[in-house]
Amino acid sequence: MPKQIVIIGLGRTGTMLAKQLSNLGHFVLAIDKEPELVQDITPFVAQAAVADSCRKKMLEEFPLTKADFIIVCIGSLENSLITIFNLKEIGANNIMAKATDTTHFTILEKMGLSSENIFQPEHDMAIELAGKLDKLGKPNILDFMPLMDGYSVMEWKCPKDLVGKTLMDANLINKYGVQVIAVKDTDNKLNAVPKAQYEFHDGDALFLFGPDAALDKM
Repeated sequence: MPKQIVIIGLGRTGTMLAKQLSNLGHFVLAIDKEPELVQDITPFVAQAAVADSCRKKMLEEFPLTKADFIIVCIGSLENSLITIFNLKEIGANNIMAKATDTTHFTILEKMGLSSENIFQPEHDMAIELAGKLDKLGKPNILDFMPLMDGYSVMEWKCPKDLVGKTLMDANLINKYGVQVIAVKDTDNKLNAVPKAQYEFHDGDALFLFGPDAALDKM
């Protein structure tokens, strides 16, 4: 279901978020104090406006209290904090914010934002990439995607000792604590949620879901 999302701050992160969320079908209102940035994003979003988010009266001109999410993508620590303070003053909810460093992150938490609603693009990307590269350096692992804290989906090349066995016989859930959620064969045909009687073939790619600690043992 489409959501009403407000992006405040049209730097690189804010612009990419605005475009991607619009592509996904959401109603995006993009706000920035720089007219050039607003002009550039206008063709890609439902609405764009020039406003200084550090001025509460300007924010009050928008129906921000009706937004499903407000994402503050301002890099300046001072302007980010003033903007969030103003949003809280006018009663806006579901605020998410970009943090440029650990100090910024900590202050945002002190202002009442939960850690789940604070993101650090470069830090988060580096952690995800490091984990992915680590997994991809291991035999049989074709791809790796973190989903939530401590849990991931891993694309795993079917080992020789599973070829000819059924999903039930492999018993991966009891042996390793991971669940086979899909199998892709050599023709790239995907078998989503395979049945217990599915027989593994040479060249199959198994999509495994489970705790990172269990996936590490595969």
